[in-house]
Amino acid sequence: MAKVEHPLQALGSYLPEGAFEAVVQLINQYKVHLTVTKERKSVLGDYRHAGLGANHKISVNGNLNKYEILITLLHELAHLLCFEQYRNRVEAHGKEWKSIYSDLLAAFIRKEIFPADIQKSLQKTLLNPAATANGETALLLVLRKHDTFKKEGHAFVAHLPEGTMFESLKGRLFRRGKKRRIRIECVEVATGHVYSFSALTEVKVIQGV
Repeated sequence: MAKVEHPLQALGSYLPEGAFEAVVQLINQYKVHLTVTKERKSVLGDYRHAGLGANHKISVNGNLNKYEILITLLHELAHLLCFEQYRNRVEAHGKEWKSIYSDLLAAFIRKEIFPADIQKSLQKTLLNPAATANGETALLLVLRKHDTFKKEGHAFVAHLPEGTMFESLKGRLFRRGKKRRIRIECVEVATGHVYSFSALTEVKVIQGV
């Protein structure tokens, strides 16, 4: 997969207003080699610790909106700080990492960088951060509202009223059903079979049905 390395000044275009200087300070302080990548389906970002004289390495998906890029970057920086302090003596997403990540998030929340809806959702994250962004569905749904590019006629299953008909990526027709814990039951129109959808599944809305 192709990667694009960005000088620090170019990084400013990927971050929300008010975040650049604080982020650069952390990157310089800990000698981070930061890479912005194309979209990856399985991860939003990753971290590799320094070894044999090399710098710490962090990569972040460049297709995310500015607020999501910042949060993803802070997630990975928390791994770096945790490694600096504990090396490999603690779990990757254990209480030590959670404490460090919460402190980082809180510092940036105090800068009033995030819109009110994201800030409100992040307050819940501070209490018990998830190991992956996909583990924080409510936060991701709020973040996706701030995407600059949105497909016309598409929406996340979580945002559809119950009973709405939609088309999946494979062209099958479904009707949105009830939410069950964190997933949503949807009925396939052709067969009547019930399928469980992630709240973050993006689908094409069928109007007037």
